[in-house]
Amino acid sequence: MNEEGGVEADLVLGLAPASLLGTFNRAGVLSAADVHVALALDRLTGQDDALVALAAAIAVRAARTGHVLADLVTVPMTVLAGAELEAGLEELPWPEPGTWLERVANSALVSTPGGAHQRRPLRLEGSALYLERYWRDECYVAAELLRRAGAPQVPVDEQRLAATSERLFPDDLSGLQREAAARSARGLLSVVAGGPGTGKTTTIARFLALAHDQGVGGAKAAPLVALTAPTGKAAARVAEAVREEAQRLPLDKAVREWMAHLDASTVDRLLGRHPGSAGRFRHDRQDQLPHDIVVVDETSMMSLPLMASLLEAVRPDARLVLVGDPEQLASVEAGAVLADIVGPALEDLASRATKPMGRCVTVLSANHRFKGALAEVAAAARAGASDDVVAALRHPSGEGVSWVEVDPTACQGEALSAVLRVVGGEVKILAERCASGDAPGATLALSQFRLLCAHREGPAGVATWNALIERWLTAPPATSPNTAWYPGRPVVVTENDYSLGLWNGDLGVALREGDRMVVAFQRGSSVVRVSPSRLTAVQTAFAMTAHRAQGSEFDQVVFVLPPAPARILTRELFYTAVTRARRSVTVVGTEDAVRFAVARPVARASGLAARLWEARS
Repeated sequence: MNEEGGVEADLVLGLAPASLLGTFNRAGVLSAADVHVALALDRLTGQDDALVALAAAIAVRAARTGHVLADLVTVPMTVLAGAELEAGLEELPWPEPGTWLERVANSALVSTPGGAHQRRPLRLEGSALYLERYWRDECYVAAELLRRAGAPQVPVDEQRLAATSERLFPDDLSGLQREAAARSARGLLSVVAGGPGTGKTTTIARFLALAHDQGVGGAKAAPLVALTAPTGKAAARVAEAVREEAQRLPLDKAVREWMAHLDASTVDRLLGRHPGSAGRFRHDRQDQLPHDIVVVDETSMMSLPLMASLLEAVRPDARLVLVGDPEQLASVEAGAVLADIVGPALEDLASRATKPMGRCVTVLSANHRFKGALAEVAAAARAGASDDVVAALRHPSGEGVSWVEVDPTACQGEALSAVLRVVGGEVKILAERCASGDAPGATLALSQFRLLCAHREGPAGVATWNALIERWLTAPPATSPNTAWYPGRPVVVTENDYSLGLWNGDLGVALREGDRMVVAFQRGSSVVRVSPSRLTAVQTAFAMTAHRAQGSEFDQVVFVLPPAPARILTRELFYTAVTRARRSVTVVGTEDAVRFAVARPVARASGLAARLWEARS
């Protein structure tokens, strides 16, 4: 029962309270959906095995919460580590591991290596239990990436490649960008990894110029290139960045024009997702993409099933270039694919030379975006060094970092005052430009600040902080309080709209032009105006989640942390939030919250890294 006396929505009625599923459901470990799927699977076999049903429910929960598998020996420390009642997990009636594994292995629901039945709903390998779909995706992704890693190199004119690289990379002091571009030119698989501002997109743009210079198959024909990313916002950004880089590079007119006309799309749109289907695409093994080169930006946001679908659709002889930051937040769906692919290459330099995958990975490290105190906080967070993060926040080595050490849920007034000291001026400037109809000035102001939160709801969430800033801006009311649209209202698009050319994550701002209200969106050097009545999927965006802000940059960022031990607080969340800042970041939260976040990396259970990095050379 909840506090109002009603039935909790996630409790399954009819389950015996003392049953395993009932106990784990009431403890908050298993949702109603997890239980119902497990019961449905159990009915398929006609068996009534509580241990198998519990294992099935946990496997379903694992996939639902971003994991690819559930290790039945270590499950409380892996896929259940973020459960609501984490402190009481050890008190639950966990089955004895040996007995549990034996019962699961002998179930008619489960296939095992070497077993006679290989198409069953669950797959057990050792102590790792998969939903069969994710096991097949993992095996396919590993096999296809290793095939590409070990394939013969694409023939290139080495002398021409060296000369063109010398011309295109005069400022690459480390040589890593040049190395990444050369790997991308020669190999069927190349992975360009690195943090914000390390030159990933610059490297890709220059690789494309190299690829054009080399031609296709010994001919001078320009390669057919697909630029893509998991989200529309990220796709638009990479296309714009490639075009901007083309204008700076010493290129022939024909190459510059070719790069200027390269467009980008979401991975879903590139593959041609069938309407109403969660996982079926027009392009697959039977109808593959025609492109010679496929470049995927922001690969950290790619789920395992989407990566499997992409690999099926890319021609076996086409070059695939994966780009992204493996330290950022992973996909909201199952898998942390880029982190698994990059693997030990982040820490073990020797692995790059001795392993097939290592020979495909380049990790860029020189940061060209921010220096000083901001770079120190980002580096310490990435390393999981809580003491160093706290020291860098409390005693920054220079400008660009500040810390408001309050609990925003307990001291809302104090927190709001601190936030307004940082961004209040920018909010007012934005409103003034919008009221005067200055669309270019308004969209520029919009890019200069953002308040980031860990989650959408709650006293430290996006909804609360949007309302606080909105009330402050419009009280005393300068506009009608009865309308959702007023000059200076920033909005974020929450669904792709192909008819308007707007993408999930795009930021716009409402402004008055004459006697009408429009919403302005920045598109390269121009501004696109849209009627508010045509925007059906937008939210106010003075504040937004760090996850939605992934791939965006702002001059000033304020990051509001909920109090510890909020389970959403992770190292990747903290790192992603602070690295959205180009110039300065202000952290609002307690020391406990900061330490809890930095010390708690996302640990997604997956077998992909082992399949890739334990493969023989």
